[in-house]
Parts: sequence; C-alpha cells; structure tokens
Amino acid sequence: MKHVRHFTPSLLLSLVHVCLVQANYAPYFFDNGARSTNGNMALLSLSEDTPVGAHVYTLNGTDPEGDPVMYGLTYEAGSRRYFSVDVNLGNVTLIEELDREKEDEIEVIVSISDGLSTVSEKVRILVTDANDESPEFIDTPYIVQVPESTPSGSSIFKIEAVDRDTGSGGSITYFLQNIHANKFTIDRHSGVLRIKTGVTLDYEKSRTHFVVVVAKDGGGKLRGDNKVFSATTTVTVNVEDVQDTPPMFIGTPYYGYVYEDTLAGSEVLTVVALDGDRGKPNSIHYCIVNGSEGSFEISNTTGAISVIKSPNQLKKEVYELKVQASEVSPEGDVSAYTFAMVTIRVVDLNNHPPTFYGESGPQNKFELTMYEHPPEGEILRGLKITVNDSDQGANAKFNLRLVGPGGIFRVVPQTVLNEAQVTIIVENSASIDYEKFKVLTFKLLAIEVNTPEKFSSTADVVIRLLDTNDNVPKFSSDYYIARIPENSPGGSNVVAVTATDPDSGLWGEVKYSIYGTGADLFLIHPSTGIIYTQPWAVLDAEVNSKYNFYVKAEDTDGKYSLAEVFITVLDVNDHSPEFNENIQEKTMIIGSPVKIEAIDQDAEEPNNIVDYSIMQADPANVFDIDQSTGEIKLKSYIRSLDIIHNITKNKDCIWSVVVQAKDRGSPSFSTTAVLKIDITEETLHKGPMAAFLMQTKDNPMKALGVLAGVMGIMVLITIMISTAMFWRNKRSNKIMPVRRIIKKRQTQQSRTVRMEWLKFKRPSNAAEKFVVEDDAKSLQNENSNNNVQGAPMPPAAPLPPPPPAMAPNRDTAVWRVPTVSGSLTTPKFINKQLKKRGHSSTHNALVSELKMKFEKRNAAMGEPHI
Repeated sequence: MKHVRHFTPSLLLSLVHVCLVQANYAPYFFDNGARSTNGNMALLSLSEDTPVGAHVYTLNGTDPEGDPVMYGLTYEAGSRRYFSVDVNLGNVTLIEELDREKEDEIEVIVSISDGLSTVSEKVRILVTDANDESPEFIDTPYIVQVPESTPSGSSIFKIEAVDRDTGSGGSITYFLQNIHANKFTIDRHSGVLRIKTGVTLDYEKSRTHFVVVVAKDGGGKLRGDNKVFSATTTVTVNVEDVQDTPPMFIGTPYYGYVYEDTLAGSEVLTVVALDGDRGKPNSIHYCIVNGSEGSFEISNTTGAISVIKSPNQLKKEVYELKVQASEVSPEGDVSAYTFAMVTIRVVDLNNHPPTFYGESGPQNKFELTMYEHPPEGEILRGLKITVNDSDQGANAKFNLRLVGPGGIFRVVPQTVLNEAQVTIIVENSASIDYEKFKVLTFKLLAIEVNTPEKFSSTADVVIRLLDTNDNVPKFSSDYYIARIPENSPGGSNVVAVTATDPDSGLWGEVKYSIYGTGADLFLIHPSTGIIYTQPWAVLDAEVNSKYNFYVKAEDTDGKYSLAEVFITVLDVNDHSPEFNENIQEKTMIIGSPVKIEAIDQDAEEPNNIVDYSIMQADPANVFDIDQSTGEIKLKSYIRSLDIIHNITKNKDCIWSVVVQAKDRGSPSFSTTAVLKIDITEETLHKGPMAAFLMQTKDNPMKALGVLAGVMGIMVLITIMISTAMFWRNKRSNKIMPVRRIIKKRQTQQSRTVRMEWLKFKRPSNAAEKFVVEDDAKSLQNENSNNNVQGAPMPPAAPLPPPPPAMAPNRDTAVWRVPTVSGSLTTPKFINKQLKKRGHSSTHNALVSELKMKFEKRNAAMGEPHI
C-alpha cells in the first residue's frame, strides 16, 4: 500500500500534463469588416498620398486560452516592404511611400502567435488614387504642314495628352493660350486643332505660326488639398505656299532716257517682275502691250527694253510703254499677270556746262568798289553778270548760289533755265563793315540740277570796301578808378584813360576832355588821355578824399562816348596828435581814473589811431595808462593818500606826468604834454549814513530806495512843521519875518543839499573810510567860498610840496576840485589858503587828534588801516 501511495501523485501529474497539451488552441484575428481600422488588415485600402510614418492600421486578435499574442508582417521574396508592425500592440506604420501608378495592390502576410501556435494570413491592400500626376503630351514635338489654301474651320492636327491618375484627376481638357491672337481653335475634349472660322492662312504674310496648347486635368485631392495640374506644348504650323498671288513689278515707277548719241539697239532700262507666290514661284514672261509705236522692244525673259531706232528718228520726246508680266506654269499655262507703265524720255546730250559772261564775253572774275554799310535790299549795280547753258531741257537747268561769308548777300535768281541775268542783293548791311573786312571775296557757283553729270562753273566776285565814319570812340572801360597820395605835388599823373575809334584816317583820331563838379583840380591831355592834377592843386584827404567826374572821347565828326572816373586821395600821415586844451591839469580821485584825449586830424587809419604812453613821472611806478583809451589809473596797490605819502616825503598831492600821444602812421608822429594830477580822496559825513553806504556799496538800488524813503519822510515832516507854524501864526495874529528867515534857510539848505548830492553822485571806497565832517559848520569853508571868521577852521593836513614853476596859478581855480573829494586831509586848495592865512601850529595838533579818532573808529569797525 505504501508503494502504491508513493507513485500515485506522479502519475496524476503526468496525466494532467498530457491532457493540457492536447487542449491548446491556436490564436486568431478578429474580422471587423472592410471599414474597420483593426483586425487582420483584410480589405484595407490606403490613398497613395498617405504620409510615410503614419499609423494606418492595428492588428488585433486573441488566443482562446487567453495567452498573450504577438503580431508579425512578412512579404513575399522580392517584394518591397511598405509596412512595419509593433509585435506586441499590433500598430501598423507606413514606412515606404505609396505610388498607385506603379503598384496599386500590396500583398502582405500577417501573423498572430501565442508562443506555441502561429497563424498566418495573406491579405491584399488596395492603393487608391490621389491627383499627383500632371498631364503629359505624347509624340512631341508637334510640327504641322498646312497649305495656305486650307479652308477656315478645317481640322489640321490632333493633340493627345495622358494623365495616369484616375477619375477626375485623370481627365484632360485642352485650350489655347492667347486665343484672341490665334488663327486657330482646339476642341477642349478631343484635342483637335482647327483653323478658326472666318480666318485664312496666307503664306506671303506669315509662313509659320506657333500655337501654345495647354492640357489641364480635372483636379483632385492631394494630401488634403484640391490640386489641378496642367502642361503646355507648342505646335509649329508651317504654311505651304499655293499659287494664288499674281506677279509684282519691282522698282516701280520706271523711267528711261534716250540721249542724242544713243545707238539703235541699245538697252534703255530693264523691268523686273516676281511671282507673288514665293514658295514655288512660276517663271515670268514680259511683253509690251502698247505705247512703243515701233520704236522699242522688250526681252520676253529678262524684261530688258531696247530702242530699235536712232534718236533722230524718234518723233516724240516722251514715250509711255505699257508692259505686261505673266506667270507661266511648268505646263506652259498662263495663270496670272500684271501691268506696269514705263516712261522713256528722249533728251539732249548734256555736253555744255553753265558759263558766266561779262560785258565783253565769258568772264570768271568780277570786281566792285563800294562804301561799307549799304542799305539792305540794295542791288550791286556795278556787277554786270550773265549766266548761260547751251543744252536743252533738263540739261540746261541749274542752280546759282554764293559761296563765302554767309548771310551778307543773296543771289537772284536761284534756279535758272538756259540763261539769266545775275543780280546780287545786300541782305545784311551790318556785316559789310570796313573795320572787319577790307575786301569781301565770294565764289559765284552754277551747278546743274537734274543731270547725272552735275556740270558746274564758278566765277570770283571781289568787293572792295570804302570806309565811312560809322564808329563811336569807345573807352576800354566804363569807369576808371585811381588813387593818389595827398602829398602829391601839382601836375602829378593820376590815371590814363584809353578810347579807340576803329575808323580810318581823321575819323579814327580821338580827342579827350573832362567835365563835372569833381574835375576842377584835374586836367587831361587831349591826345594821350593822361589825367593829372592842376599845377596849383593841393590835395588834402582830410578835406576831400573822393573825386568823381566824367571823361569824354570825341572824334572829328563829334561822335563821342563817356566814361566815369573815380579818384581816391590816399591819406598820408601829415598830422600829429593834438591834446585837448584841458589836459594841463586833472584831479584824480583815488579809485577812479582820469582820461586824456588827443585828436589826430588825419583822414584814415592807421594814421589817425592814437596810442598813449607815460614818458616820465616823478616818482615813477605810480601811474598806469591805457594805451588805447588814454585812461590814467593809480597802481593797483595805491588805495589811499597814506600810501602816496609813504612813497614820497613831499606831502603835496600834485604830480607832474609827461604823457605822449603817438599815431600809428608811417612815419609816426607824436606829441607830449605835461599833465598835473591832483590826487584826492572822496569825503562823506560820519555817522550811520556812512556805515549804511559801506554796507550797501554793492547794492546801489537798496541805497536809492532808502534815500527815497528818507526824502519822503523829510517832505512829510516839512509839511507838518509848515502846518503847525501856519496855525500858530493864525492864532497869535503876529507877522513874523518870514521872508528873511526863508531866504536864509534856502541858502543854507541849498548848499547842504548840493553838497550831499555831489557826495552821493561819485561814491568812493576811500571816502567811505575816511570822513572829516562832524557837523554842518565844517561844510561852510570846504570850497573856500564862506568868509565867516567866527567859525573855527577845520584841521589842516601837512602841506604838500610846492608845485613846479611851470604849473599854472591855481589860486583862482578854487572850484575845480569837486566838493565830494573828501580825504584824511583837506583838499590842496584848502591847504594853500590855510598857508596864505598863516594858521598856527594848533591846527596840526587838531589834525593829529582827529587822525587818531579816525584810526580808533576804523579799528572798531573792523576796517584795515592803510
């Protein structure tokens, strides 16, 4: 039993395995119909324009046991691989471009496997058409031979094109380009080319026609868009000539000439006719229909016309021959003909040239003497000329013309037949000018008109001119400009004018004269035209530097012309600079310059430009002078009288400066003068006003505003005081000495106001620092015009050194120094008056005390002490 139980499980497993192997079923594809996108690809159709890489189908199947399946695609040997498949998912992808025109069916073996069993099926995939082909013409090129006699509307050719597409994309229609300019039409379906109705072909007009034919398909889908393709070709239509055009004469009209020496049988001219059908021309036969009168004949084959009689036997001067040209076919039949007229003229032999004759016979030179500028239209009657040609008819016709300077004369007549009297007429009188030409020479030419020989002859015409007074003297310029220095002596040459008269003899002699308001100082030589100054003339550029007058050139007959003369007198440096009269004495306020001025009377620069310089000063290095303006300033470091006193021990503030004024002429002139300079400082009252002016020196508008306010307050106070006095007088009924008081007040007030006005008119930094007036009493003697003896005199500064002997007396010029010239010391004229009055030494002590007060005050104000 144990043995049996041991083998029972193994046997059972084997039996189960055998049963399983026998029960395994093969996988299979689903069949989902023709329009399904998954299954076994049976009945699948693809458009040929399907893009490569597109997912076109999904293989789909199953295994009965539910095992996973794998898919495969295989092809028969030699077949192109168009698809690939994902073995697991069954997705089929297009890997090769489709082309229905090359392969419209694709056979593919699809398989499905569960790992044990594989099932394969052969399926056929249809490739559908897309419009990807263009029409193509077959049997090109197209060359058609069409006789020109082909009736209109006839079919001449059939054009064929193919399109390998199917459906509408493979259908073709035909049409022509430039249908309106064509002589042809085409059937749009069959491609039959026809001659357009009502149109005929003409070989003589156009031998070849080029017809452009377009073939267009019916259109169709391509990659989602509707496409229409077309193709073009050219049909060459060669027109064949047909005998349908009559012959034509070449070179008409025809003219021939028979001359007097022509021999009988001589050829006169040849006519030429050609078949109008140039493709296959027929031969031409010539004959004279009428008009020859037995005098002329023609060659039947060449068309040469000959005279068969001698010229003297010909009865007419002109013969009109009617010539017929006929086409003869190879069979000898006359198919067409035409006519032409031939004119033959019997003419005299041209054996005589034109000949000129004078009064005594043939002559080839004619001479004439005449005055210049004859009237236009006048005939040259001194010339007796005749011209003649002995030939007859056209041989005796010739033209006359003058060869030489054009437009002066013309000849009449211009065309002559046989003989004429030659007349020469003046046409341009101005050109007949003795001054241009003494002799005019022409060639008189006679030349035949219509003869082939063009015989000609010439004669010389020589015209000698006589002079007349027809010209006016003419200046070389309309105006003359001259310059002369003002120091030129009398009789100096100024300028030479020139006028010419081209007339000959006495008519060409010129006489000069001058006139005009500016000509008084000048003379002109009547023959040479040299203008010079009067012997007594004295030119001065400072008085008059411009002269203008006219010069006249006149010939012996009184014909004249004028020119204008402009003379400029050049300035010469003949004046020295001259100082003004008030240069001898100047007053200089420290901080302000004094100006000297010198005038140079010369008229022009640089003679009248003055430069200033200081030649000498004692002591030196105190003054500077502006070279151009003449302004004299103190050196920049001199700001007060104390510095000046430190420079020199002499305390007198009057300086002697030698100044020079020098012009810039060549040679240069200069003038020197001694200038007395009185140096002072401006003086202002002490007190708040001086401090205020110090503060507002850089702002003058502020000072003016404050001044206006002060004046307004003073006016208001005056009105109030006047009102109070008026009411007081009215109450007391007392008569006050108003007139005497008012007069005294006016005098005192006017002087004070004038002094204050002068002080504010010319402010000075130095004057703001040093002020000596303490009260109104100090102003009474400031200008030395108050003789009150009771008032104490202001302190006097140390006396300056005595002026040099050459200085003028200054005792009388006490008002020359402005009253605003206040300084630490009193002005110099006060010093002199104090010296004359013999002040005691107490004044010096007062000055010292006052000076110490000023220094203390300046130190308290923070001003630097100079």
